[in-house]
Amino acid sequence: MSQTLTPVTSALDASLAVLARQTREAARRLAVLPGEARNEAIAAIANALEANAPAILAANEADCQAALTEGLAKPLYGRLKLDANKLQGAIVGVRDVGRLPDPVGNRQIHRELDQGLILQRITCPLGVVGVIFESRPDALVQIATLAVKSGNGVILKGGKEAVHSCEVLTQAIHQGLTSVGIDPAVVRLLTTREETLELLNLDQDVDLIIPRGSNSFVRFVQENTRIPVLGHAEGICHLYVDQSANLTQAIAITLDSKTQYPSACNTIETLLVHQAIAPQFLPAIAPVLQNVGVELRGDERIRDIINVIPATESDWATEYSDLILSIKVVDTMEDAIAHINTYGSRHTEAIVTENAQDAAQFTAQVDAAGIFHNCSTRFADGFRYGFGAEVGISTQKMPPRGPVGLEGLVTYKYQVVGQGHIVADYSGANAKAFTHRDL
Repeated sequence: MSQTLTPVTSALDASLAVLARQTREAARRLAVLPGEARNEAIAAIANALEANAPAILAANEADCQAALTEGLAKPLYGRLKLDANKLQGAIVGVRDVGRLPDPVGNRQIHRELDQGLILQRITCPLGVVGVIFESRPDALVQIATLAVKSGNGVILKGGKEAVHSCEVLTQAIHQGLTSVGIDPAVVRLLTTREETLELLNLDQDVDLIIPRGSNSFVRFVQENTRIPVLGHAEGICHLYVDQSANLTQAIAITLDSKTQYPSACNTIETLLVHQAIAPQFLPAIAPVLQNVGVELRGDERIRDIINVIPATESDWATEYSDLILSIKVVDTMEDAIAHINTYGSRHTEAIVTENAQDAAQFTAQVDAAGIFHNCSTRFADGFRYGFGAEVGISTQKMPPRGPVGLEGLVTYKYQVVGQGHIVADYSGANAKAFTHRDL
């Protein structure tokens, strides 16, 4: 049965700096709770989401109707829609996070520097994370759950098209946290663009910003904050069908990688086909894709084999997030790798081949967070990796990279305990020697 939801406190009722400090204090109290208490909170969040499912779905339906009226772009609308199955999947993800090992308080290093002088490196929460995302209200659930599990506070800003969905979801999450005695200030929701700009200035109160949106938006965030940014922008992903590919596998993988969820960032935008297999593969794959509404665009060599719309240079650099696929014939695998490293966004790239040496070369030379062999790019996802959920997918080189789960929300502290030890004893003519013995 649906319960009464308490309205989310607006940042308009107090300055965002004050609210951020409240979130930081609430996060500090959360961080010292035992893992069992944080898991209890996650279970309570899942229960509250289930209890309030009718209100959540009604709010999302209102957002979707408004989005249709305002002409929201098709890819964003696909991400906005939260039906009963999608909500249930999000709730399953919440419970999966609760079953994951506790990421806080883990000892990574335990070392004797000298007798009685002991070094430990212990994982701990980041503090407060700000996450700005477009459309997807289910992302709010994933992010909030991961934050609670890892002992962090989180300040969330969804797109204006999802404001009602995000408000009701946050109310349910607050309800769950309150039921187990945890300050709901650990999960904060912002609703206006002005608050987003103010958030970027809170370098004293926010430890990490995660923007999830267009490439231009991520760059805007990076250029307008002193807070560290974990960036995930475009998902220009490729599938390369090698000359030794299994055609049956190649057809199934291409179809899934493009059509299973066209607006997802791990969907392929370009299909690269080796010249030796193109005459057999292209006539087989084209009708399969076209029968489900995929618009095909190809270079001249593609159009010599199948009838498709001409591709332009801009197609190779476009994230369609829609049922559109550009196709290119390549002479060699080296050409495919060069094309991917030129136009790809370092997200997820895949090869279909029965040649293990080719697969190894592709894996070694393609620059991306995820390299897949004989499987769909749609597997690039924190839930499918067993992370329970993800706060985003990072396409940067420094870790965390790829789907970012709990490990991306913790850092560590070095703790050293001695018995009156001083550095002066380890220098000079009679210096003591370090033992550096792992315990």
